[in-house]
Amino acid sequence: MFKKILIANRGEIACRVIATARKMGIATVAVYSEADREARHVLLADEAVLLGPAPSRESYLVADKIIAAAKQTGAEAIHPGYGFLSENEDFARRVEEEGLVFVGPKHYSIAAMGDKIASKKLAKEARVNTIPGWNDAIESAEAAVQIAKDIGYPVMIKASAGGGGKGLRVAFNDKEAFEGFTSCRNEARNSFGDDRVFIEKFVEEPRHIEIQVLGDAHGNVIYLNERECSIQRRHQKVIEEAPSPFISDATRKAMGEQAVALAKAVRYQSAGTVEFVVGKDQSFYFLEMNTRLQVEHPVTECITGLDLVELMIRVAAGEKLPLAQGQVKREGWAIECRINAEDPFRNFLPSTGRLVRFTPPAQSMWQADTAELFGVRVDTGVQDGGEIPMYYDSMIAKLIVHGKDRNDAIRLMREALNGFVIRGISSNIPFQAALLAHPKFVAGDFNTGFIAEHYGKGFSSEDVPHEDPDFLVALAAFVRRKSRERAAGISGQLPGYAVNAGQDYVVITLAADGRHVHMPVHVDEFVGAVGQARVRVGGRSYEIRSDSRLNDICIAGTVNGQPFIVQVERGTLKNPLALRLQHNGTLIEALVISPRMAELHRLMPFKAPPDMSRFVLSPMPGLLVDVAVQPGQKVQAGERVAVIEAMKMENVLFAAADGVVGKVLAAKGESLAVDQPIVEFV
Repeated sequence: MFKKILIANRGEIACRVIATARKMGIATVAVYSEADREARHVLLADEAVLLGPAPSRESYLVADKIIAAAKQTGAEAIHPGYGFLSENEDFARRVEEEGLVFVGPKHYSIAAMGDKIASKKLAKEARVNTIPGWNDAIESAEAAVQIAKDIGYPVMIKASAGGGGKGLRVAFNDKEAFEGFTSCRNEARNSFGDDRVFIEKFVEEPRHIEIQVLGDAHGNVIYLNERECSIQRRHQKVIEEAPSPFISDATRKAMGEQAVALAKAVRYQSAGTVEFVVGKDQSFYFLEMNTRLQVEHPVTECITGLDLVELMIRVAAGEKLPLAQGQVKREGWAIECRINAEDPFRNFLPSTGRLVRFTPPAQSMWQADTAELFGVRVDTGVQDGGEIPMYYDSMIAKLIVHGKDRNDAIRLMREALNGFVIRGISSNIPFQAALLAHPKFVAGDFNTGFIAEHYGKGFSSEDVPHEDPDFLVALAAFVRRKSRERAAGISGQLPGYAVNAGQDYVVITLAADGRHVHMPVHVDEFVGAVGQARVRVGGRSYEIRSDSRLNDICIAGTVNGQPFIVQVERGTLKNPLALRLQHNGTLIEALVISPRMAELHRLMPFKAPPDMSRFVLSPMPGLLVDVAVQPGQKVQAGERVAVIEAMKMENVLFAAADGVVGKVLAAKGESLAVDQPIVEFV
């Protein structure tokens, strides 16, 4: 067994590998860029080596620097994690040539599966179901139209070297096939330097289901059940679960056996994933093979009780697989939510900056420990006070739950999301909460088009209707009442000026149209009972019990006997006296005051927000890479004004109306904050 390994990655996956290495008694070496100097993976590792500047092409993607770091520190093996160089055959070969061990498949297996056209031919030879299509590079748009007609619409046009949603189009007719082929070829040439494009049948109502495989150097290959990954936004997975709520045992067995056949055909040694597209009739077709550890591997670890990172390391060290196919378990139900640094209410634009508060829910399962299952696990590469840099992926954590069945797992996940506190940046937690509450998701009735179908026009607060909004009003009154009780108990108050906790309050919330809503609330105190009260809102009564302290950001307790966790913050930017409550994806701001104060509040003049229509504002934190206008220039609506880069994405800002540029308020190369003005029109 290795004495020391280097992890050629960053973030949560680097921390994940360190956890298993520590369990196995293996020393670890982290590598980092200048942006990750204080990152969590650097602090957790036994040693750390600086690679270079923040951009990944100057640090995490430089093979020479990584191999030099391994030699310098005496590491015997390199674990690549996922992304970066994990599926780079040249890197895997170089590692072996330098006398080190690559903790992953052999370079020839990566090469065989890395090319989408070659991998499909190989799959066909291994008798794996493949989608009807044209798997040779297509020379012209005219030829593409003819091939599409022969296969039968709809068809999918894909770049051979594509990935992450780039170089992919769906065509339903000749015109779309012609234009889609041209766009795909251009995108592929610009993004990957490889303009080969192929066409295949588009499976309607498709589900994305993948099989986890594991092979060793002795010819043994097994499959570890499946993962359901159909909840995707723009071809990026959002929620993954294991097992799938859709496929039958017979389909699972057939898919697993075909995945093993393909892995054996390429002499696969390590953990890998064979991805299938599954039609509504349970017909399944090979998509591609990911020759690395997947982001969503924890759900497989939960239902099988196996540590996949440990098995990867053991296989790389030459050991045989410790179990046969018949010993693979499938116990309970696991779900993973990817928690991303993005603002779902601003079209999921990246959100970078300081994590002012980062408090995950209480964990009962841990990385590298499969003895403790059925509960909550958090895989993350960040910590309280850390920085989310603009240079890398937007995922900041993975929230994993393991329940007795699917409904139990959904319940656990909703509770865990309620208790996941992230402040300083925006996150997609409200969106995740909305997905988990959607009746079709709960019923298991979805496919890869689910998000596009139900949230095609974007995501707004109206998409997260709370099942009982009066409960949040009652809880706001409960928190305010407890605060007043504490104030009333302070000694030394002047006679006649003592604080009176009172029983009648008015809770003022902000409606969607900007109007204030006043709700009278009555609080009945249980005599001598700390942390308990009966709150009446309208005709409903809420018996609330909680042992949480007033300064806790998460208040846990029961309401009418049912458990709850609600995030509560005191004071907002708009009103330092207000309470901000967040539960099941719904966020409200509530001002809890006496009836007399509410009367006076109604008389307060409404302060309209400033008119910012003359400005082009930055929709997110990021780097201003280009300003395309100058003072005095006439600009028409839809004309390009500026380009902002964040988290490997370029966002082009356009003029909303015709106008003349008055001032350019930000310079190229400047780091921008959200809503920072870039250009002012006159």
